Amino acid sequence: MKLSNIHLLAPSHYLTYLHTQIRNKQAEHSCFEYYSDQLLRQLLVQVAALLPYEKNEVITPIGETYAGLKLARGICGVSVIRAGESFEGEYRRMFSGQPIGKILIQRNPQSKLPKYFYSHFPDDIAERAVLLFEPMLATGGSLIMAIETLLEQGVPLENIYVVNVLASPVGVERLFARFPDIQLVTSSIEQGLSDQAFMKPGIGDFGDRYFGTRHG
Repeated sequence: MKLSNIHLLAPSHYLTYLHTQIRNKQAEHSCFEYYSDQLLRQLLVQVAALLPYEKNEVITPIGETYAGLKLARGICGVSVIRAGESFEGEYRRMFSGQPIGKILIQRNPQSKLPKYFYSHFPDDIAERAVLLFEPMLATGGSLIMAIETLLEQGVPLENIYVVNVLASPVGVERLFARFPDIQLVTSSIEQGLSDQAFMKPGIGDFGDRYFGTRHG
């Protein structure tokens, strides 16, 4: 794998603080959502720095020229339903007016194998930079299927940026074995997987915790 294609958030006390809040099994739903949003914003800022830009001069209020930048192409956030939808609020605040696509892939709880159900994208997705939202990269099967779905739509691999919260070593290895040139932005590479394919030390079911639907 290309280590240069793995973009980890820079270590800091604040990043550790955010992880402490959301990894705590006692965290209430409102607490989990609040601190997750702060972490998701950091991940989106990180991926925004990787996007292609071009020159864009503007005139300031005092009549001076500022040599600025604008995105070289449109972007599209794509959520792997349901956990990936957690990114959408911060995405809309950062990239107002940019579309969001959806992919539904579910993993069989017994076989752990992914199954494709549904996707919907803007007509011009092949011309856009795609931010693929998948918070949990455990075994990698669902993410690989999501990437294959985008490739079938004509999206070049170099235009796909995976935005992720936690990744397992085996998931990262499997992802890059299949797509050596993919870009991965994450906040943590975990220690490994449990027998139930949950990451360790992990966070539990991110989608259930973020949307307040966990049981027990």
